[in-house]
Amino acid sequence: MNQKSILITGCSTGIGFDAAKTLHERGYQVFASARKQTDVDALIEQGLNALLLNVCCEQSISNALDQILITTGGTLDYFFNNGAYGQPGAIEDLPTEVLRQQFETNVFGWHQLTKQVLKVMRKQEHGRIVQNSSVLGFVCMPYRGAYNASKFAIEGLTDTLRLELVGSNIQVVLLQPGPIDTQFRPNALAAFKQNIDWENSIHATRYQKQIQRLASKEPASGFTLPASAVTNCLLHALESKKPKARYRITFPTKLFAVLKRVLPTYILDKLLSKG
Repeated sequence: MNQKSILITGCSTGIGFDAAKTLHERGYQVFASARKQTDVDALIEQGLNALLLNVCCEQSISNALDQILITTGGTLDYFFNNGAYGQPGAIEDLPTEVLRQQFETNVFGWHQLTKQVLKVMRKQEHGRIVQNSSVLGFVCMPYRGAYNASKFAIEGLTDTLRLELVGSNIQVVLLQPGPIDTQFRPNALAAFKQNIDWENSIHATRYQKQIQRLASKEPASGFTLPASAVTNCLLHALESKKPKARYRITFPTKLFAVLKRVLPTYILDKLLSKG
């Protein structure tokens, strides 16, 4: 059996790192990418084949793919689109440029990279693309508008792409994690403090609760799972002959998928507005 190759973005910590390490140990030819050279060096020290890739830079994307294709002889079997971040803040406090930056990383960068990967997969006539979305890709919570919007966009692009690839032998899968134990909250807190003038906001009192939540060292909820929970679903998405279109990960994701179908909007809004 030929060694299967996979590109994974956002491997410096959390979901991407766990996926890269696990798949490497499982015998995959893993290309673990990160946007900072220090993180790439750390991944190499961990024994991983790592490379620099900034999804916001078209040249960086091209350089990374060129490196991969030279190593593999021109092929790439799988692609896990994972690297993203969350920008907290109320919609009315969110500078439009900051919203644009959220989309540059979480949507436009993903689109740019996916397009280039698809050229390879079209040429080889096979492949599988896994997009890491979120429970916030189909339900919204307050003060997460930028991230909500970016993940809703990813859901729409991915569903459309899946339809457009019917009959191509290239499959597209969505993962929808809920609370996962990663560096997501510390990174979100840093983005919040840098970009939101929260002390002068009408939401200042409620922001205090958000800051405490993001700064807490405790799990986000009692339903928080380790990054390995996402990797387990990723493995099924990669190795199953008939992968699911969506993998709902953690109890909150599964619960809200049901509640969104059965509850009137005003009742669901009451539940979500407490977040």
